[in-house]
Amino acid sequence: MITYHMNWTIEFFDESVEAETLALPPKILAKMLHIFELIEMAGAQLGEPYTKPLNDGLFEVRAKAQEGIGRSIYCYQKGQKIIILHTFVKKSKKTPKKDLEIALKRKKEIDNANN
Repeated sequence: MITYHMNWTIEFFDESVEAETLALPPKILAKMLHIFELIEMAGAQLGEPYTKPLNDGLFEVRAKAQEGIGRSIYCYQKGQKIIILHTFVKKSKKTPKKDLEIALKRKKEIDNANN
């Protein structure tokens, strides 16, 4: 068994992202929250099948349950902080471009605020 000594913090970009996450179907939400706990322990080391790098500094949480597939797109920030930028139920094989654009726009807002 691997022991993780890092403690990561997960935050939501804003209240609307927290609300869209909590509005996921129950089984997807349960899986998502479990993966969030794993991320808080392992951070960037977690990897597939739970998380996957996308592009432009974005990553996704992959929560699959009977009701479908939930995704949360996130980015890393200084101080072992993870920001959930956007959450949605995936309806196609590829992550929809509009969902990536929402997350990327929010990441840029965070990056600009930190400069």
